[in-house]
Amino acid sequence: MGRPAEPGLQRRLGLFDAVVIGLGSMIGAGIFAALAPAAGAAGSGLLLGLALAAVVAYCNATSSARLAARYPQSGGTYVYGRERLGPFWGHLAGWGFVVGKTASCAAMALTVGGYVWPGQAHAVAVAAVVALTAVNCAGVQKSAVVTRVIVAVVLAVLAAVVVAALTSGAADTARLDLGGDATAQGVLRAAGLLFFAFAGYARIATLGEEVRDPARTIPRAIPIALGIALAVYALVAVAVLGVLGPAQLATATAPLAEAVRAAGAGWLAPVVRVGAALAALGSLLALILGVSRTTLAMARDGHLPRGLAAVHPRSRVPRRAEIAIGAVVALVAATADLRGAIGFSSFGVLTYYAVANASAWTLPKEEGRPPLAVPVVGLLGCAVLAAALPVASVAAGAAVIALGAGAYGLRAVSGRSPR
Repeated sequence: MGRPAEPGLQRRLGLFDAVVIGLGSMIGAGIFAALAPAAGAAGSGLLLGLALAAVVAYCNATSSARLAARYPQSGGTYVYGRERLGPFWGHLAGWGFVVGKTASCAAMALTVGGYVWPGQAHAVAVAAVVALTAVNCAGVQKSAVVTRVIVAVVLAVLAAVVVAALTSGAADTARLDLGGDATAQGVLRAAGLLFFAFAGYARIATLGEEVRDPARTIPRAIPIALGIALAVYALVAVAVLGVLGPAQLATATAPLAEAVRAAGAGWLAPVVRVGAALAALGSLLALILGVSRTTLAMARDGHLPRGLAAVHPRSRVPRRAEIAIGAVVALVAATADLRGAIGFSSFGVLTYYAVANASAWTLPKEEGRPPLAVPVVGLLGCAVLAAALPVASVAAGAAVIALGAGAYGLRAVSGRSPR
């Protein structure tokens, strides 16, 4: 008598839930965490950096959507790289995603701590990771419902900020003009940092085994989520720049709160703090969800301990993977620096999407390959933005990616290569 089949993930999510999970990963990350350091890099070229990040994100999203329709499995680009380019490239993509998004999780947790209780930011960050890991372990449907509520509240708060800023006498369109402080290097660095804000659509692709009709749902959900996020980011960036200007924005620790105060709507500042915390919680919730699914896929193939591939028979979620990721994120959140985590995360995730674009390039037309310019621009864009990040982020990111590649090589030499 054969061994009983291990329970699989259940397809519970429709188009709306998939879009909301993607938005939950994106909305908040850029506005509340990456906007100020990006302004410090680009100055008055901030909006150019945002546009460039959006172009690269669009190419990545299109490539990912076509691949997700072809390979509707948990794991995202880890699966695509493995199937299209070979096991090593799949491993490298998965490794880049897991380590990069672990840093993203820590950044979002620290953002929660910074807004809720600045004096105890690390303690609050750890508590947030523990709580949201428990939510994810309870089942993906509960995660989608919680994310839907958070996204609705955050969008309402951001809309209030935009209206308050743009209708105030403090707004000055001259602050949006491109000045001499904007350099090509600065714009590229800002785009690399702001890319951190767009990477949430990957959460949709990593849920390939939990989305209903994935071949149709995923390619629709990714561009919808990306388009909504871009519109929100652009409106908020214009509003905040119009009130604060690039120099004041670059030094702001809570730019949206400072913007509403400068606009004469100081009563909104506490609301903005609550919105920032909720936005970061929404991102953290969806990030833990996505990283655990890539961990699940890599564990199934032996790139990570196979015990992490277990799916709980009742909740039908990979609890071991989620608990392991939660433990690592809690440790990083207890010790990490917020801005350093953003740069490190961007490097790892840009590596991940470089493999996604290379994988999409190999698709034949009959399997849904996007126009050739899309993966080419996406691949080159990922490489350029990664190289333009702060030197410390590039050095740390390259070292960790090399460590992952070395681990794969050692297994190959020892004859214990995974699938």
